[in-house]
Amino acid sequence: MTRILTTQTGSLPRPDSLIELNRSLRKGDVDEATRRVHLQAAVNDVVKRQRDIGVDVVGDGEYGKAMSQKVDYGAWWSYSFQRLGGLELGTFDLMRDRAHAKGTRDKVALASFGERRDWQRFADAYRDPNAGVAPRAAGAAPGPALFPTCTDKLTYTGHDAIAADIAHFKAALAANGLATGFMTSIAPGSCSRIGDAYYGTDEAFLYACADAMREEYVAILDAGLILQIDDPSIAENWDMIVPEPSVEDYRAFTNLRVDALNHALRGLPEDRIRFHLCWGSWHGPHVTDIPLEHIVDLMLRVNASAYLFEAGNVRHEHEWRLWERMRLPEGKTLVPGVVSHATNVVEHPDLVADRIERFAGVVGTDNVMAGTDCGLGGRVHPQIAWAKLEALVEGAAIASKRLG
Repeated sequence: MTRILTTQTGSLPRPDSLIELNRSLRKGDVDEATRRVHLQAAVNDVVKRQRDIGVDVVGDGEYGKAMSQKVDYGAWWSYSFQRLGGLELGTFDLMRDRAHAKGTRDKVALASFGERRDWQRFADAYRDPNAGVAPRAAGAAPGPALFPTCTDKLTYTGHDAIAADIAHFKAALAANGLATGFMTSIAPGSCSRIGDAYYGTDEAFLYACADAMREEYVAILDAGLILQIDDPSIAENWDMIVPEPSVEDYRAFTNLRVDALNHALRGLPEDRIRFHLCWGSWHGPHVTDIPLEHIVDLMLRVNASAYLFEAGNVRHEHEWRLWERMRLPEGKTLVPGVVSHATNVVEHPDLVADRIERFAGVVGTDNVMAGTDCGLGGRVHPQIAWAKLEALVEGAAIASKRLG
């Protein structure tokens, strides 16, 4: 019988003890060595929990990706600020003015950061703490007090950090009798969504990010792990560019980011690389998301063997029909999200099975793995997140039986 394998997309709920430990580290109240001892125990536990539920391809929960010690937002993104040399932190306005003073252009994403069209359209809802959406005021200045800008040659300085992440994860895999798992790393297109006062052109800065982050990609693959490239920029940059660009201009803008990523992945084993895109994991209406049909071919251009994307989110669930007319390249696997981070409702296993069967029916059972829309950590309550993973595994078992 054909069995549909399962995985998740990266971030999983961090235990309170790890959150408090990271806070203490940022305050200087605990040293890095102490943190790593506790981190190993947490990674062991998160791997065990995935294994016990029945998730086939497990991750480390992104537990090693603590937020920057000075920047308090987006660990999936800001972790890289600690692993790149040539960056300087300053206030948003100061760094933008410095970039202007050096004669560089404001990059599109930086110029409009904090002005998402979704935030503008639903300004009242985003300001209402009882509306159930992300508590961010539309049109407001960026929330963090500090923002990174590249002011010197970009280099990768995270060798010790990625080595520690790998060591923790491999120890946890071994302790739980698992041969391998996946580890996430940020793509150049998302890494470059910061200020640039050094390179001066979008292309030069993107390729500098690609060359720097390649060192992390190589380290993950050399360790025998599966590399997952996280790149929300492919889809969500669309909503960050104000005013709205034409689809043609956006595709050209995005193509450059795919080229830079493929440059970073050159010569690396494609069969152990998977690519994840999403439309931004914040809770909100998302009516200004770009349709998948406008970027799906760009996603498939990435040198990877599997592609993870949102398909359980009700704003994008209907897009499974796109694959009725799209040809999936030979040897590629789709990993649609069949449980979503965007709702507290735990999907019924029968619904999960239905979602899996839709994709299996159009691209073939052997070309589908069941996943999550985005990382569940920090997006829903931990109790709900783990219940969603249980529904994912149960639904995949139902779909396997039906398809078999």
